[in-house]
Amino acid sequence: MHRSRRLSALASLALAAATLVYGCGDTTPDAGTGAPVRTLTLGAYTTPREAYGKAIIPAFQRYWHAKTGEDVRFEESYLGSGAQARAIVGGFEADVAALSLEADVETIARAGLITRDWKAGPHQGMVTRSIVVIAVRAGNPHGIRDWDDLARPGLNVLTPNVRTSGGAMWNVCAIYGAALRGGTAAPKGDPAAAESLLGGVLRNVSIMDKGARESIVSFEKGLGDAAITYENEVLVGRQAGRTYDMVVPRSTILIENPAAVIDTYADKHGNRDLADAFVAFLTSPEAQRFFTDFGLRPVEAGVAAEMKDRFPAVTDRFSISDLGGWPTVTQTLFATGGVYDRVMTSLQPQP
Repeated sequence: MHRSRRLSALASLALAAATLVYGCGDTTPDAGTGAPVRTLTLGAYTTPREAYGKAIIPAFQRYWHAKTGEDVRFEESYLGSGAQARAIVGGFEADVAALSLEADVETIARAGLITRDWKAGPHQGMVTRSIVVIAVRAGNPHGIRDWDDLARPGLNVLTPNVRTSGGAMWNVCAIYGAALRGGTAAPKGDPAAAESLLGGVLRNVSIMDKGARESIVSFEKGLGDAAITYENEVLVGRQAGRTYDMVVPRSTILIENPAAVIDTYADKHGNRDLADAFVAFLTSPEAQRFFTDFGLRPVEAGVAAEMKDRFPAVTDRFSISDLGGWPTVTQTLFATGGVYDRVMTSLQPQP
């Protein structure tokens, strides 16, 4: 099935499920406790699935019940960030979106579904951070030390598809930005050289999965010599007993992950108070500590200071603002005819 049809079908199924839930009423008493039960729908990107499912959501359910006496049932959907944003715009009625990058939340806002300033507040709408790293096989048999090594002939590299995955977009930004900043063998400040390095790396990519989680799962199954990925994917994998190693490039980008209330849908479902509380809870010290347990860097300053030894240092850690911000990056790198398009076109077999 064509990708667009798959996304449309998935969005329709998710919408149908949400409609059934809301059709039962938001405050149906729990059969066991008699407490009112409300339903909140979360549309998230794939990487923090375990953090939400195993820690954050149960903690919020306890918090909300203690505060209000109500129980909360969650409907959870996990897709590549770009695909999730498009599903929400296409009719998947999530109350809250927790996505990989600001640009995907802005896609929802431009569709008129977010009506307030979702970046208001001390963290500008961000709830977690990470960095882009390279996962390598145990012992690093290919001697991979930095981005330039991924362009060596004969290597098999994994990274997701930028058309569906926010993680893939962060990966491209990390390589291109590092080259511009002089963090690779490419001449500093030379866009053509940065584009050439990106092309060299992407030439070695054998599989482009639809999301960051699917990409690291492919790597765990034995595919590829290296995977460009979120730091937290490697940290969580190693906690689970995976034997791969992690290379932190000398220069890499700071990933910042947002969450926002989808005002139109939350209001429709009578969930504005619940959705607001959940998004606020994500930056509470309790939730921030849970995120670090799953390899994600906190945005809350106190928890960040407390947990700093859990994460490796980076020689040159830059942000998306150092590349001009998402509107500039989207136009330069990811628009039709932009850097990514030119690179991928150059890699196509010539007739």
